[in-house]
Amino acid sequence: MCVSVRVHGRKKYVDQYIPVVGLLILGTIFGAVSLLVSRLLGPTKQPTAAKLAPYECGIVPENDPPARFPVRFYLVAMIFIIFDIEIVFLYPFAVVFRQMGNFGIAEVVVFSLTVFVSLAYLRSTGGLSWGPVKRLIKGMPSRTSDSTITRITADASPGQAA
Repeated sequence: MCVSVRVHGRKKYVDQYIPVVGLLILGTIFGAVSLLVSRLLGPTKQPTAAKLAPYECGIVPENDPPARFPVRFYLVAMIFIIFDIEIVFLYPFAVVFRQMGNFGIAEVVVFSLTVFVSLAYLRSTGGLSWGPVKRLIKGMPSRTSDSTITRITADASPGQAA
């Protein structure tokens, strides 16, 4: 049986949306149950400083971990992807250039101006400048087993076990 509703003289079939609504409800229930079970079964107390310290099979690391990439690196990478996508959208326009006429040219100009304005904004706010290289000040002594144990026990509060 198909439920139909008359709206402004036209039939609108509501049955077509029932599977979509059902999936939305099931997805919401699944997400809520997953969060609830993780809250109930997960750990309740915060880890201690000793558990948060790096552990490499009892060997004190000789080298510092490699420096992380600055956030600006990822911003420039995303900007590069945006301009790549612009080229992907411009290529089909170039293929059917003569068939689209003035409307196509106007749309491409609006699209290109939008991307160019965003580039000008990024340039003006310094989104494309890497800036000076920041160096860390050496404040810690070289790492040994004794210095690591001393640092971890000094960070722990008196009531917590190391």
